Amino acid sequence: MLTELLDACGLNEAPAYLLVFVGVSLLMMWRLEAMLDHGLEGTALGTLIMPYCSGLGNLVFIGLMIAHKGAPGEVLTNCLVNNVTNLTLLLGLPALWWGLEILPGKAKGAAPRRRKGGADAGTAGQLNRLSLLLTLAAALFFTGAVWVLGDDGRLDASDGLMLIGLFLFWQCIQVFDVMKHNVRQRISYGPMFYVDLVVVIACAWFIYESLDWLLAWIGTQKGGFVSAANLGWLSGWLMVLPNAVLALYWGWRRRADIVYSSQVGDGHICIPLCLGLYALFQPLPTAGFFTTGLGLLLGTIVAHAILLIVPGGLPRWAGGVLVAAYGWFLWQGLA
Repeated sequence: MLTELLDACGLNEAPAYLLVFVGVSLLMMWRLEAMLDHGLEGTALGTLIMPYCSGLGNLVFIGLMIAHKGAPGEVLTNCLVNNVTNLTLLLGLPALWWGLEILPGKAKGAAPRRRKGGADAGTAGQLNRLSLLLTLAAALFFTGAVWVLGDDGRLDASDGLMLIGLFLFWQCIQVFDVMKHNVRQRISYGPMFYVDLVVVIACAWFIYESLDWLLAWIGTQKGGFVSAANLGWLSGWLMVLPNAVLALYWGWRRRADIVYSSQVGDGHICIPLCLGLYALFQPLPTAGFFTTGLGLLLGTIVAHAILLIVPGGLPRWAGGVLVAAYGWFLWQGLA
């Protein structure tokens, strides 16, 4: 449908599809924000809804690679670029510019602001921090599981089933946690919540069509950096564009809880879900740069947990360190 529409307008070119991809992502972000007014709690939005929307491109990429029997190395690179970018660059930049305070006022000793309904900002921050620490713990276990399962040099079908099972178990925990939260707070979803959900699903379809065309276009390029030879890197950067929009927008809105949970939660889509799905159909070799990237991920996750526990968020200097770590990752992978 999208291809026919753009072709009829004479816009069947890569910039037009990229513009559609970013524009639909912005529309999705707008309606996701509206869900906060219809009963969806902030951390749940970042953990349950946004990862599937922003990570949809990665799932589409995996589906196309399975269908066309794409190179396993490109799949590994795509997942690694996605997760490392999320946890370093896309958390580092908002922290560097605005700071990401999960516990507002802790560093300055300010009195916590009381919100509507009786809960003050300090209590909400404590709950958000606990939720984020749990999400980071899941990311640590997922990454560690890939490290252990790939110790023999590859991820096969049985390893893939294990990774998918871990992901589904984690999602069950999150769903029941949101349900318990809603029962305690006596929250019910009104009709507009489901209207917005339909809009988000429609946006997801347009994201699928635009990404399908863009990935096929990259695959036809034979020379230069933008070519099929660098499909893993290029597709990885393409997939994090919605994440970048989300991180910068919610960082500007000073919603550190959504910035944090959306980036960490999106990483769960790639590791372990995408790797597990691909491993069901074709073994994935795990060696060399992939092992280096996993080590960087594990170290970054631990650093995030320590920063959440001690200062209560990401101070500006930590944002600078994360951006520098991403630069090191690019140097290791591309040089």
